[in-house]
Amino acid sequence: MEEVPDHLDHGLQIVFIGFNPSLRSGELGHHYANPRNNFWRILEQSGLTPRLYDASEDGELLKLGHGFTNIVARPTRGAEDITREEYAKGRELLRAKLTLYRPEVACFVGKGVYTEFSRKPKADWGFQEHIEPVVDGVREFVAPSSSGLVRMPMPEIVAIYRRLYDFTHKED
Repeated sequence: MEEVPDHLDHGLQIVFIGFNPSLRSGELGHHYANPRNNFWRILEQSGLTPRLYDASEDGELLKLGHGFTNIVARPTRGAEDITREEYAKGRELLRAKLTLYRPEVACFVGKGVYTEFSRKPKADWGFQEHIEPVVDGVREFVAPSSSGLVRMPMPEIVAIYRRLYDFTHKED
């Protein structure tokens, strides 16, 4: 199965970082393509996008200052299928991408994504204010996973993503 291409560029406000693509995303070639995934609804409801986007439009979000990548590029049924070796290689690749593109914010879609990347034992929701970032100058934000399996109520998830919207629109 093909890897889902990154959508990265210089000057982005936010790069959303997942564990890895789902099998559905791998089939379609787009981020967060599983219809049970709430990612696109969360972005709209939090104000991060002006309308509800479809996964097939993921590349269009570059125009909004939003990019996409993952720690591991290989699509799998679940994160439990990712090997330690893939995580080790993926951490290095992700660090290199963040160093090269220098987004204002690296948004980790799930606490596990952040702890796997940073190797820190725990994380709070939102900006990691009291922790040295992995890539100097790139602010780290931890958001709930958008998976349909997450038990957190949708309004709570949206409220956390809204903090990211508030930060990126503070000059408005």
